[in-house]
Amino acid sequence: MVAVIDYDCGNLRSVSNALARLRCEHRITRDESTVRSASHIILPGVGAASSTMKSLKNTGLDKLLPQLSQPVLGICIGMQLMCRFSEEGNVQCLGIFEANVQRLVVPDGFKVPHMGWNTVVQCSSPLTEGIADGAYFYFVHSYAPTPEKHSAALTYYGNPFSSILQNANFFGTQFHPEKSGAAGERLLANFIKL
Repeated sequence: MVAVIDYDCGNLRSVSNALARLRCEHRITRDESTVRSASHIILPGVGAASSTMKSLKNTGLDKLLPQLSQPVLGICIGMQLMCRFSEEGNVQCLGIFEANVQRLVVPDGFKVPHMGWNTVVQCSSPLTEGIADGAYFYFVHSYAPTPEKHSAALTYYGNPFSSILQNANFFGTQFHPEKSGAAGERLLANFIKL
């Protein structure tokens, strides 16, 4: 069973629907014992770092998540919360990845938030098995993790940022696989097989 963490963020239903299409048993929860017993964990998200981090702290999941040994996937704000620090609200995060999350710095002509389809390149993750390097995924964000040693893929939007992070059993995507068509579905299926 996959536990989809409910921590007062958006996009729970989109992730739930994507898992249902894969015929994957899952539960939306914030219950610690359910999270501990799940085979896989997804930290989904649309939201702001400071408020979502506060919600994780209120449930005690901020202490539990870094200790988990099963596969954990953070999506968008979920991945950002797994980083060390976020400029969005100047908040200390979970520290699973060494990256800091910064507001996108883009040249003239690039809009922030970064919304729409973009390529994911230099992939080196089991999440992208069977997905072509340079495949398109769907993004909606104004902040992103800086490239660092846990970067397993990059995206270029004026400047590069980490679009996939990986550290042991922890994975993160800056894009939304649940909104990314066939490539996103394959990525979620790869995660579930871990």
